[in-house]
Amino acid sequence: MGKLATITRRTFLIGSAAIAGGIAFGVYKVKQTPDNPLNDELADGAATFNPWVLIDSDKITLVVPHADKGQGVASAQAALIAEELDVGWGDFDTSFGKPSPAYWNTAMAEEGVPFMSTDESTIAEGLRGVVGGVLKLIGMQGTGGSTSMPDSFDKLREAGAVARETLKLAASKKTGLAVSELKTEGGAVILPDGSAIAYTQLADLAATIEPAEDVTLRDPASWRLIGKPMPRLDTLAKSTGTQRYGIDLSVPDMVYATVKINPRQGGVMNGFDATIANDMPGVLKVIEITNGVAVIATNTWYAINAANAIEFNWGDAPYPAEQEDHWQAVSDSFIEDRLDKTWRDDGDINISLADSAVFSAEYRSPYVAHQPLEPLNAIVKVSEQQVEVWTGHQLPRMLQQQVASVTGHDSEQVVFHNQYMGGSFGHRLELEYVKVAAEIANQMRGTPVKMTFSREEDFAHDFPRHIAMARGQGSVKDGKVHGIDLSISSVSPVSSQMGRVGISVPGPDAQIPAGAWNNPYNIPAYRMRAYRTPELAPVSSWRAVGANGAGFFFDSFLDELIHEAGADPMQERIRLMQHDVSRKVLEAVADMSSWGGELPANHARGVAFVESFGVPTAAVIQVSSEEAGIRLQNVWIAADVGTVVDPENFENLVQGGVVWGLGHAMNCEITYSDGKAQQSNYHAHQAMRLHQCPNIMVRGLENGSKIRGIGEPPVPVTAPALANAIFAATGQRIRELPLNKHIDFV
Repeated sequence: MGKLATITRRTFLIGSAAIAGGIAFGVYKVKQTPDNPLNDELADGAATFNPWVLIDSDKITLVVPHADKGQGVASAQAALIAEELDVGWGDFDTSFGKPSPAYWNTAMAEEGVPFMSTDESTIAEGLRGVVGGVLKLIGMQGTGGSTSMPDSFDKLREAGAVARETLKLAASKKTGLAVSELKTEGGAVILPDGSAIAYTQLADLAATIEPAEDVTLRDPASWRLIGKPMPRLDTLAKSTGTQRYGIDLSVPDMVYATVKINPRQGGVMNGFDATIANDMPGVLKVIEITNGVAVIATNTWYAINAANAIEFNWGDAPYPAEQEDHWQAVSDSFIEDRLDKTWRDDGDINISLADSAVFSAEYRSPYVAHQPLEPLNAIVKVSEQQVEVWTGHQLPRMLQQQVASVTGHDSEQVVFHNQYMGGSFGHRLELEYVKVAAEIANQMRGTPVKMTFSREEDFAHDFPRHIAMARGQGSVKDGKVHGIDLSISSVSPVSSQMGRVGISVPGPDAQIPAGAWNNPYNIPAYRMRAYRTPELAPVSSWRAVGANGAGFFFDSFLDELIHEAGADPMQERIRLMQHDVSRKVLEAVADMSSWGGELPANHARGVAFVESFGVPTAAVIQVSSEEAGIRLQNVWIAADVGTVVDPENFENLVQGGVVWGLGHAMNCEITYSDGKAQQSNYHAHQAMRLHQCPNIMVRGLENGSKIRGIGEPPVPVTAPALANAIFAATGQRIRELPLNKHIDFV
């Protein structure tokens, strides 16, 4: 049942009632609207129509509750509200709001059911409704899984429309004119004579009126913002260095802290000697925390210098100390007792392999760090009455719960001020660093503490992308791919991540085979099995999660079979593709790259297709083989998200995803020795260099029936496309990431 199995019997029944009309209590609870959090501190004369719109006599504030970690989602959310509210672009303030069940994320249900995204049958959609109902019941507020736009697209436009129509009701009451005679434009209600009443002038009256119901959303043909290029709201601040991230904040009377925690993740601290550190400049105190110490100082630099002077006696790691033992554990897990699930079993793979010559291959995908540019940091102030937290995080309500578990408060007493993040890539789905900050501040009640990880501590205490291995057998027939038997072994990223917040996740982990089981190819015989490796080093969600490894495995193996069949890599993929929307994505990159056309000497191209989070994505990469190594020349990439909210930001996100994906495919891995991550900073975990960056051409398609997100899907397709291009250029088939272990890049 996949993640669906994590739902308890009781919540499953309640969720079922939402779509089946069964239990009256269940229907009521699912349909019940959570309280509007903006009402809690509503000033006199201010009006709020729903959890996303607040207007007073001075300004319009749009609440954009999905966290912004560089993907521009604050702007995109604001655009959805502003489109229907009829306000000019940027003529408003934005706020991340405070944590609230009102900001539940229904779109996360898409990954919570054991159906391919292409399956829109009644059963599949019904179960998505069940899981969505449960997410609403528990008030699941979160940013991840490329769900921000799918979650926001309808509800935020409706929020803007409700506010617009309620303001028209207020203007009607103020002027005596019929609502049908009124229009809206530029943040004002327009009267028949052309005069305008600003929304801010109607706020006090609108506050006395029940919000409008049954509003009609604008026809897409009349959209002013959606589908049009928009300058992001944070462009000026980020271009001038004035954007404030969590690490830039300060509060009165604040002290500074950093930490040293056992670099063998989960290992204990047997002892430490801080004699030298205690006498260093700026040091206020050294305190013990779980499995480590914190240094409190008058600035972060003093704290980090002192922390580096402490001598430690660290305990052993609760996982194999050496990297080869990690790989051995993954390899040893291809056994029946560790079968997590058979995800695909189309046709008869045994007959297919028996009737043809069998081709076999093995692939590896390593641990990889998140390495966001902004190191982990948080400001925490603990008092008897409440806890205040300032940081950037993707799970606001879970943050409240975890901080409360440290300080002994109720979660409602944790006041969280979410901030812009300098990157995340899944790192700020984790809560350990916030709990560390809370543990320090809890020992210094009444004093705000700003805790910052050094870059080395950030690497040492990252929870990297999960390690994985694949073994494939395949057959070809009559110049075509006929059979694929692919097995993937990996630790469970979901169980590892959820276990750290005390949540047990029974059942198969859909992220182990993601990118392999869910491809919409019509292969005559296709079996795809996932095997669960016992937990090794703790791991986490890394941008696009399972599709990175499994997508590399499947598409690389498919490319090898196509070569064995003597078929064209592009045309054979198109022939096998049974999903029309996905086929058009492949056809788009074939057109963009002039596939089949003449290439310069020593140039070659590779193609790949990977679907992640419901987004079919295809890429063609052109490389040149030079004496010093491989040079990346061009990338053509296409993806279908149903509706492109902002073409400019879409292009930027896709280009950024390509650079991110290629850099890590080329250069990056985390390895363990003596139980510690050997890579401690960027010099040992290099992203793509400027001179290596190819030209990147992007096309966004809109044939899909649902709105999808684009933050993650451009990443998984890059590794197989590059590996396939390298094979086309050199004849060298690389089956292990990072690719620079086997070839040089220039």
